[in-house]
Amino acid sequence: MINYSKEPVISVGIMSEKVINFELHGDFTVNGQSKNFSGRFSAEIVEDKIICKQEQTKFEFNNAVIFKPQDVETESFLLKDVTIGVKFHWEKKEKERFTGSLKLLKDNGKIAAINIIPLENYLVSVISSEMSAKSPLQLLKTHAVISRSWVLTQIEKSKSIKKGKNKNTTSLANEDEHIKWYDREDHTLFDVCADDHCQRYQGVTKVFTESARQAVKQTLGIVLISHDKICDTRYSKSCGGITESFENVWGPVKYTYLSSLPDYKFELENYNLDFSNEINAVKWIKSSPESFCNMKNRKILSHVLVDFDQATKDFFRWKIEYKQEELARIIKTKSGIDFGEIIDLVPIERGYSSRLIKLKIIGTKKTLIVGKELEIRRMLSETHLYSSAFVVDKINITNGVPQQFILTGAGWGHGVGLCQIGAAVMASKGYQFDEILLHYYKDAKLKKIY
Repeated sequence: MINYSKEPVISVGIMSEKVINFELHGDFTVNGQSKNFSGRFSAEIVEDKIICKQEQTKFEFNNAVIFKPQDVETESFLLKDVTIGVKFHWEKKEKERFTGSLKLLKDNGKIAAINIIPLENYLVSVISSEMSAKSPLQLLKTHAVISRSWVLTQIEKSKSIKKGKNKNTTSLANEDEHIKWYDREDHTLFDVCADDHCQRYQGVTKVFTESARQAVKQTLGIVLISHDKICDTRYSKSCGGITESFENVWGPVKYTYLSSLPDYKFELENYNLDFSNEINAVKWIKSSPESFCNMKNRKILSHVLVDFDQATKDFFRWKIEYKQEELARIIKTKSGIDFGEIIDLVPIERGYSSRLIKLKIIGTKKTLIVGKELEIRRMLSETHLYSSAFVVDKINITNGVPQQFILTGAGWGHGVGLCQIGAAVMASKGYQFDEILLHYYKDAKLKKIY
């Protein structure tokens, strides 16, 4: 049952390192300390204590310390060398500034930096980190609703798991199959992380327009609900023309509001969408069907994508080529298994969007079926493939062994729920935020819960 009487305060894990360098801009207080804290600090674990240093002065704390701003509106803190895009192709480090409180906590020999912040303040940054703050207001309002809904469902799910109410199985393995799916219940020190593993939260630096603040203000407390529960509103960058169903990517649970649907205003013609037939999958992936997210207008994309996302030019349809030695090395490194030379990559099971759910890797030394979607993407790339909706062409076959593989693919991300590029195009065409939401989440409705 939905039960929120007021806006919640959440904890967001920003980074975990041996040494953290940070700056407090303003006057911050610490329980048990009479002085105010301001300026530049470093923090590390020494003899099982948290040691914060400022020039020649040291402050010692046992397990955790919280720096609270005296004025939450004007004061902030800065963290240096925050890694964003962890293990993705855009991974890099940057300085990030945050409002709210800074909590430092011992984390297995490292220090975790955690931001404690009211949910609505958090959302202003999220919608400016996931998409550009220059985006149309209706897109930002759409994202505020789904980001609010998602984080509340994840917090409730974590509470249930900690209480032992839900069993969180994430893998099935035997000699012939390795099936693994990913979610975010591994966070025990905070509610959500700040990276793509949860949803991007890169501080106030990304909030450079008033539109982001207005989008959150105008949707205050509004979530999507289904059957009197807040919806687990998943989203990805580009569905590739059809969204995927939840159970084919994440856990073995079916949500009617996360069912597969074409990302367009009309039914698609001239395509058979039964992707259990590989001929249909090949035709779909190697063509360019009408879709909201089939957008090549760089002007629109430059207004809705953040800078490092714009480096990706081909998100709707893409191609990658591997030489035999390169692919064999990547698979061995990622799986820990020596397959020998790679003979074939065989589709075993596809989802409703043509994303591979199971893929058979055939090598000269080992054959194994792998899944689900993200595990396949990780297994076949130094970082991640854009999606698991791909077909394989083998080139220059010598003694039965291909010397080159060409992967042609569709979409960017898991494809479940809202398609960010598709939603951006809908907003640019004049669709209102509620119309966009109810296009992607069919069995859901909007409700203000606080």
